[in-house]
Amino acid sequence: MTDAASPASPAVPPRPAISPGEERVGMLLVFLSALMWSFGGTIARFIDVTDNWTIVFWRSLWAVAFLLCFMAWRDGWRGTLRLFRDMGLPGLAVAVCFATASTSFIVALSYTTVANILLMQAGVPLLAALLAWVVFRERVATATWVAIAAVITGVAIMVSESLDGAVSPIGDGLALLIACMFSIATVITRRFAHVRMTPANCLAALLACAFAASQASQFAVSSRDMAFLFAFGVLNLGVGLAFFATGARLVPAAMAALLGTFEPILGPIWVWLVHSEVPSARTIVGGAVVVAALLVHIALEFKRQARPERPGVTGVPSPN
Repeated sequence: MTDAASPASPAVPPRPAISPGEERVGMLLVFLSALMWSFGGTIARFIDVTDNWTIVFWRSLWAVAFLLCFMAWRDGWRGTLRLFRDMGLPGLAVAVCFATASTSFIVALSYTTVANILLMQAGVPLLAALLAWVVFRERVATATWVAIAAVITGVAIMVSESLDGAVSPIGDGLALLIACMFSIATVITRRFAHVRMTPANCLAALLACAFAASQASQFAVSSRDMAFLFAFGVLNLGVGLAFFATGARLVPAAMAALLGTFEPILGPIWVWLVHSEVPSARTIVGGAVVVAALLVHIALEFKRQARPERPGVTGVPSPN
């Protein structure tokens, strides 16, 4: 590593070796996290609550409850407390990143369109790859760069109709902040693979919940809305965060961010199927470009991992 002389470097254990099988499991889990997150727009359409901060409060609170129960079931209450204690600064950084991203998303919707936010999020794979390469010298394969370019092109086609020039510097600045926070969280999760990030995600939801509580105008909701808020918090946010925290530590940062791009692709499809919001021709074309790029790249990755390893080759790309 080029920063081996840094005073903080000795405190960072070497990244553990990850087998091809573990990497494939990680890819599946990250994809499942994107799948869970992609249902957010569909669930939100069923909720009648008008105060966005009330939605954030209940969604985050249910996510906290699920993640605490999940960790207690998996590790026991003492193990859960130990996980919170052991997550250290990397876990705290991830928590701040996800809490900032989730709250910024709600505020950004008041200033700009969802399309603009999705366009910014399309840059997450590129930002994550650049951060991992600049900070940790994690090698990014040429095929991954090509796939990243295709993903950005496809999402740009999808949202190009909505970019009519009526943009807000505040809204687009927050959208860029969301992309940056998610990229940083992805890179940290991969680099500190020895740290279990589920408690960090739980802390992120707790921070978002506390902030929303200070902004919400009301907390009372109907039983119907509460049922959808439960699904919004547990299935969409909580399960998605649990899958991501477990899987992102097993795959390169660029690949994790690339798989996460399935969220803005699948989201409009569910809304179309459930709420009959027909996507435009550009959305269909752009989505086809992105899905094709992701499927081809993932197929190539599986083919690469299936090749027999040469003597002396570990099968894990060198961070240098």
